[in-house]
Formats: sequence, C-alpha cells, structure tokens
Amino acid sequence: MAIQILFHLSLLLLILLSPPPTTANLEGDALYALRRAVNDPHNVLQSWDPTLVDPCTWFHVTCDSDNRVTRLDLGNAKLYGKIVPELGKLERLQYLELYMNKLVGPIPNELGGLKNLVSLDLYHNNLTGSIPPSLSSLSNLRFLRLNGNRLTGRIPRELTKLGNLKILDASNNDLCGTIPTSGSFSKFTEESFVNNPKLEGPELMGFVRYDAGGCN
Repeated sequence: MAIQILFHLSLLLLILLSPPPTTANLEGDALYALRRAVNDPHNVLQSWDPTLVDPCTWFHVTCDSDNRVTRLDLGNAKLYGKIVPELGKLERLQYLELYMNKLVGPIPNELGGLKNLVSLDLYHNNLTGSIPPSLSSLSNLRFLRLNGNRLTGRIPRELTKLGNLKILDASNNDLCGTIPTSGSFSKFTEESFVNNPKLEGPELMGFVRYDAGGCN
C-alpha cells in the first residue's frame, strides 16, 4: 500500500512539474495561435516557445516594462496562412506589422479591440473580405495600410471618425461604392484609393451617394 501511495504521489508531482502545452499567459497563447495558423517556411517563428512564462523573449515580439506585448514585427516574413482573431487580445499592442507576406482570408473583427494600436500594416498580402467597421474603434490609429490585397465591399463610413489617422492606403484592392470625404478622410487624396475599379467618388457636397457605385 505504501508503495502504491508513493507511486501516485510521484506521478502527481511529475504532472505538476511538467511544463504545460501552452503558456498560461494569455498574450503568449494569442501569439501562439498565430504560429499554429501559418506556415513558416523560413522558421521565422522558431523561437516562439509556448512553454515560456511570457512571449517577451520571442524574436519579432517587443514588450513593455510590464511584459505586455507592444509590437509584433513580422513584415516580409514569407508567412502563409490566416490572421487569427486571438490577436485582438493583445491589449497594449501599438504596432501590428504583417505586411508583405502571403496571408489569406479576412481581417478579423477582433482587431478593433486593440485600443492602443498606432499602426496597422497589412499591405501586400492576399487578404479578402471587407474592411471591418470595428477598426473605427482604434482611436489612436495613425497609420492604416491595407493596399495590395483583394479586399472587397464598401469603405466603412465609421472609419471617418478616426481623428488621429495620418496615413491611409487602401489602393490596389477590389473595393466598391464611393470614397468618403468627411472627418479624417477629408485630408486624403485619391492616391489612397487608386486601382479599385469599382470605387467611385470622391463624395462631393453630397452629390455622390454612399450607395452609388458597383457594389452588387
């Protein structure tokens, strides 16, 4: 009996001391979800070890003094796959750099929860679907570059509320409808929207309706 008890205690101790399959840190879990969702032919994400306490030692990840993720720099990393909604859990993220990869699928609505985001660079991928209106919640956003994808649908009018937006590039997509000119969009030229064959405008004095343009 004593040997049995000792065996079970040893087994329990082994389980408790074994590293978990994923870190208990929510931000590490969120980033590891991205790693699982993409193919990484050049092993750019090789250092992303889910058994670590937090992801701040991973390459291409920058953290603040509280070990919270503030930057994700994966531009031109040759990644294939999808952007995962779990990235919306990186509450202090300021820079999301995923440009010049081969990412497909939609832009997750959950990215609208990144309240501290300053720069969202998703240009030169193969992203599809519409621009999420939820991005209008990114009140600190200054740079929004979505050019060179296959995005469709209208430009959400909610985005005109982004008062801090300095740079917008939605060119080279398949957007439709009209180009908004109110709010923060009043300072953007047509260069921000070129090479969207179904996109019309800009809206001038209300003469071009929002529902105009080939959005059937």
